[in-house]
Amino acid sequence: MKVLVLHNRYRLPGGEERALDLHLDALRQAGVDHRALVRDSAEAGRLRAAGAMLRGGDEPGAVARAARDFGADVVHAHNMQPLFGPRALAAARGEGAKVVLHLHNFRLFCAIGVSFRLGEPCFRCHHGRTLPGFVLNCRRSLPEAAVYAAGLSRQYPQVLEVVDRFVAPSHYGVGQLIRLGVPRERIEALAHYLPDGSIAAESRADEGEFALVVARLSDEKGVDIAIDAAGLAGVPLKVVGDGSLHDTLAERARLSSTSVDLLGRVPSDELGELVRRAAVVLVPSRSDESFGLSALEAMGAGVPVIPTRAGALPEIVGGQRCVSRGDPAAMADRLRELWRDPPRRKAEGDELIARVRERYGRERFTRDLLDLYSRVTGS
Repeated sequence: MKVLVLHNRYRLPGGEERALDLHLDALRQAGVDHRALVRDSAEAGRLRAAGAMLRGGDEPGAVARAARDFGADVVHAHNMQPLFGPRALAAARGEGAKVVLHLHNFRLFCAIGVSFRLGEPCFRCHHGRTLPGFVLNCRRSLPEAAVYAAGLSRQYPQVLEVVDRFVAPSHYGVGQLIRLGVPRERIEALAHYLPDGSIAAESRADEGEFALVVARLSDEKGVDIAIDAAGLAGVPLKVVGDGSLHDTLAERARLSSTSVDLLGRVPSDELGELVRRAAVVLVPSRSDESFGLSALEAMGAGVPVIPTRAGALPEIVGGQRCVSRGDPAAMADRLRELWRDPPRRKAEGDELIARVRERYGRERFTRDLLDLYSRVTGS
């Protein structure tokens, strides 16, 4: 089995890059012959990116050559926009490779990928009908909105024609993508995993010093809800991440009745240490998360997680641990209970470690991944 992995890196790195690294590491650990072909949106000017979006990809010949020279049995694409696109997938298929497309979000239909507008989930664009994204100017730039509306609408039938199998990281994601226009018989769930070394032997959350949020600073992530909840509960909060709402959230943090530190982006080793020192991790999303990797990483560290009831988060963490989205008082109530009861934090952290070992270990991911490849190639 030879697997060629494609990914177009985002201008602002996020969870999908982490998922890509985990995928490649699982292939290495399993001894699967593989290569990665990566493009970077940060290195492409806006004109080139717009042209690639409208054409359905840039330089598909490079992907055809890579697939042919490597002798790829499977081409597994993560984010394909804008530089790969369906033309690259068609080129790989033309060289005899089977094509798997990993849908980490809703970018196949949505110009901004997160299906979120005006404070709530938005699924107006579906089945290649992208006019709402243009009319509502979801890209906050009419030229960009026009490019994405035209590009996504044109690409939708092309993608359906060239992709052999779609995968999403959660059962919630599968169901929602079917409703948006992915054929039911060609999509399945493939949940992310944590490496064994990232799963704690036992919880130390009873020693935790603060609540923690790890998220992009944008409206759909609901970091303002976490700041308000921490203030209501009287629990110190640290926020890791950067984004367009930094200045607004910094002012909200300054006015909070508790200590709130906005740390920006931090190196992975420093982030790991922050998670280990946390008493609770908050995941205050307003949008329908297709997975929630920051929640999973906290679970693996044995830290209790308080997520909102949004998208796949109940599936990942457990519905009984979720609170209503957009409700700082509900989040504060649960945060206060856990903060005041260190033994309960440890017990819940140990339960989450067991949940990760049972459902989100590397062995399970690798088994499911190789089974997928076997079925799609008929080998």
